[in-house]
Amino acid sequence: MATPSFITDIRVHIGHTPLWLPGVSAVVQNAAGEILLGRRADTGRWSLISGIPEPGEEPAAAIVREVFEETGVRVEPERITSVTVGPVVTYPNGDVCQYLNVTFACRPLTASATVNDDESLEVGWFPVDDHPPLDEVATLRLERALAGDTAAWFASPGETTS
Repeated sequence: MATPSFITDIRVHIGHTPLWLPGVSAVVQNAAGEILLGRRADTGRWSLISGIPEPGEEPAAAIVREVFEETGVRVEPERITSVTVGPVVTYPNGDVCQYLNVTFACRPLTASATVNDDESLEVGWFPVDDHPPLDEVATLRLERALAGDTAAWFASPGETTS
């Protein structure tokens, strides 16, 4: 994921010190039951579409922006499906971050998915039961979104998701 300028500005002052950051993810499922995934340029792995809200940006607006920026697909967030803390991430340049992530179930308003920026190597629609492997965190977010619960899932006190 491209590093937002507000983070690079902070990094000038704090170096590689760990940052606690907001994140948003989308589980986009079309009428055929397929899910939208992207293969990330930074890791080469398939994942849910995700990103970092800009300062002052509402999480739902951020996920609409991120999905369009990365895939060209317009979406409407329908509900929050989970709130999780991801694992500590150390990037190749030494920056350390941990994300508080809000995952949204989204309905696609357009169907055609295409690589729309430099953050993705590939994007596409995949059957729920036959998609590329996802990491443990993305798998948890996907499972929670598809579970059919009407309430958002979150870890109980003392339980961890990372």
